[in-house]
Amino acid sequence: MKVFSGCYTALVTPMKKTCEVDYESLQRLVEFQVREGVQGILAVGTTGECATLTWDEHVKVIEKIHEDINERCETIGGTGSNCTEEVINASKSAWDFGVKSLLLVDPYYNGPSSIEIRKEYIEPVAKRFPEAEIIPYVIPGRTGTQLLPQDLAILHSEYKNVNTVKEATGNLENMKLTRKFCGKNFNILSGDDDKTYQMMTSPEIMSKGVVSVASNVVPNAVQNMVQSILDGDLDEAVKLTKALKPMFRIVTVKTEEETPFGPMICKARNPLPYKTLMNILGMSTGPCKQPLGKMTRKGVETILNEVKEVYVNNPEILQPIEDFFDVDMSNRLYEEKFWKEYFYD
Repeated sequence: MKVFSGCYTALVTPMKKTCEVDYESLQRLVEFQVREGVQGILAVGTTGECATLTWDEHVKVIEKIHEDINERCETIGGTGSNCTEEVINASKSAWDFGVKSLLLVDPYYNGPSSIEIRKEYIEPVAKRFPEAEIIPYVIPGRTGTQLLPQDLAILHSEYKNVNTVKEATGNLENMKLTRKFCGKNFNILSGDDDKTYQMMTSPEIMSKGVVSVASNVVPNAVQNMVQSILDGDLDEAVKLTKALKPMFRIVTVKTEEETPFGPMICKARNPLPYKTLMNILGMSTGPCKQPLGKMTRKGVETILNEVKEVYVNNPEILQPIEDFFDVDMSNRLYEEKFWKEYFYD
């Protein structure tokens, strides 16, 4: 089965102001990713707003991304759901137009056990599509449930097409168990940008790459960071990891906000911070679908401060955006007219 290694961008889904999918902007984002050398693109994962796209939109976005990639890198179709029937229908559509890799997020909200996830969710899809790469996506912080390493190992032993996991538990011990139970040839992909270096360099985890949010903005730098680790050039990998840390810190942004009833914590979660940033930088992603909305002013200032750190210390990381999207980064980051519409008054 396929070896997954390198950077796979969990692509945002650009929207028009009416919150319809903007397919013209989508094509441009795909072209940017391909030109910057990523190994693949995940269509309609969490970052692509899988929870709020209609199923017609969901399937069409996967189809359009696959079409725009045109075999220049890997397409991974995010066809997961909390309903197995929906997953099978979406996976069939993706398979029919040529997508060979399918990402299945753990079933959210209804909370099946790990055994149920294995037997009633992953197994039916793995059986139905034996030639497709079936990639479980384990992210209990989003789903409230978890496919455990033991059940993942059973799946891997019984189905040759379950040979990869997107690991976003944040739990290093869980990852170590996955490697122990699934063996050295099993692919573990980081689902958290900020843990990628640790996961890839740990001899007990041996991740081969990342499904990245940050690479929406800095695809070449993330790909180079991962490739440096794979090549054993840890000096370069450490240098890039350090340079990219501010980008990793804005996947989720927490701020303390004042209200008439006292302070409260506001947590802007993926994809809102990155879509906000991409709009500010002139990458034209449009709004998120409701109930996601806007960030607070403090939140926007937080992401700007982090990106300014990259711009000041490592401007070459952001240069591809200026070149491809024909924007002036210094204006975009420092002039309020470019970002004042992206926070609540």
